[in-house]
Amino acid sequence: MIANVLTIAGTDPSGGAGISADLKTFSALGTYGMAAITAVVAQNTQGVRSFRTLEPAFVAEQIDAVFDDVEVAAVKIGMVATAAIAEAIADTLEKHPACPVVLDPVMVAKSGDILLKPDAIAAIRDRLVPMATIITPNLPEAAVLLDRDAPDTLAGMRAMLPPLHALGARWIMLKGGSLPETASKDSADFLSGEGKVIPLSAPRIRTNNLHGTGCTLSAAIAALMTRMPLPESVAAAKQYLTGALQASASLNVGHGHGPVHHFHSCWK
Repeated sequence: MIANVLTIAGTDPSGGAGISADLKTFSALGTYGMAAITAVVAQNTQGVRSFRTLEPAFVAEQIDAVFDDVEVAAVKIGMVATAAIAEAIADTLEKHPACPVVLDPVMVAKSGDILLKPDAIAAIRDRLVPMATIITPNLPEAAVLLDRDAPDTLAGMRAMLPPLHALGARWIMLKGGSLPETASKDSADFLSGEGKVIPLSAPRIRTNNLHGTGCTLSAAIAALMTRMPLPESVAAAKQYLTGALQASASLNVGHGHGPVHHFHSCWK
């Protein structure tokens, strides 16, 4: 049977990030996508203009409506926007502890615009991180979670893994895309869990089409973990994103950070 995967995130009317990216990724990787919306965002490839959050109780009601009717194989959490929404998500998902959760701690858009209220950071760290099967922060997001400066070396990046685990995360995919090329010529990430640290590397793709890369990667992990062990699903998700970046030049969307090509392996 085709697995059903739920994303809990914000919108993107330009189609490259948020639930748009998640649903495209779920479909491209052979799963049935569902979405519970946390915030409606006015954005495009050039930046975020504003966003409006939904009532936390209504966010919870959307999630409950799905679980009450559909067998959910995995959940991906993206933009939560506020502490109250993060709490509502945590309270609702605690009723389904067997369902694996991928947490992408979305804090800043690719344009640099902030996507959450300041009080949401503590709620993400204290409620959502401990219940996640895997978290997928980039270095700036990990630095915010740990209240420290982001590292600029591979050694400094690896040193962040133990304190991130101390927050309760079982698995961590720490993304090093923001490292300077003097630190790593490739796109270097670390997958950490069950006492292992696995380096993951892929060529850096020279492109400005970076809109929604974090959303796409975490959604790919959620889709793939429904049919393969987690380390393999993370490696396959990174390979999928690399292909989507390589094929992004065939799209012509916007004048800022364009989207990746989610259907690069599906469209002729």
